Amino acid sequence: MTYTGDVEVGGPPDVRELPALTITKLAVGPYENNAYLLRCAATGEQVLIDAAAEPDRLFEIIGDGPLSHVVTTHRHQDHWGALTAVIDATHARLVAHPDDAEALPLPVTEPVEHGGTVRVGQVTLSVLHLRGHTPGSIALRYDDGDTPHLFTGDSLFPGGPGNTWGDAKLFSRLMDDLEERVFGELPDETWIYPGHGKDTSLGRERPHLAEWRERGW
Repeated sequence: MTYTGDVEVGGPPDVRELPALTITKLAVGPYENNAYLLRCAATGEQVLIDAAAEPDRLFEIIGDGPLSHVVTTHRHQDHWGALTAVIDATHARLVAHPDDAEALPLPVTEPVEHGGTVRVGQVTLSVLHLRGHTPGSIALRYDDGDTPHLFTGDSLFPGGPGNTWGDAKLFSRLMDDLEERVFGELPDETWIYPGHGKDTSLGRERPHLAEWRERGW
């Protein structure tokens, strides 16, 4: 079946099978958060991006495979509501940026900075620090041949950057990071997996960068 990324709370996950990595997207919780389970095809090792809510549903997609890490993209509670339950059950290591670490309910066992990496078995994910939505917001990049895949948390959505609550300085910082570290580095084919809602691509969003700058959000 063709992956679309269109999921809803209470509904089934959507699964994307890449040669080296399987991506499972699940919508959970009252804020319709997206959680992403990444599984290495070669080793079966798994990483969860944002243990947002509904731990029982997260355990369904985790299954019996080993969960080595939970990555928390940023400090907002709707993205870590199930974090304690998942880590208590799996003993996975917690990955987050140091600038958001003290707001999380558990100690960060593997802090990451811009340019760092997270391993999923034989697969390597690159860390992008995207400042603005929160000080320590991160995205994770996976390169699958000619098509990069980017898990953006709440820093980039279809239609614009993440919320900066009318703060012009934060908005400018986030746009600068998005233009330099995302749009400036990655091709239009890059698939974007956001923290809420539907997926998009850089090619779909790139023509609107000047419009986002002008409107200020």
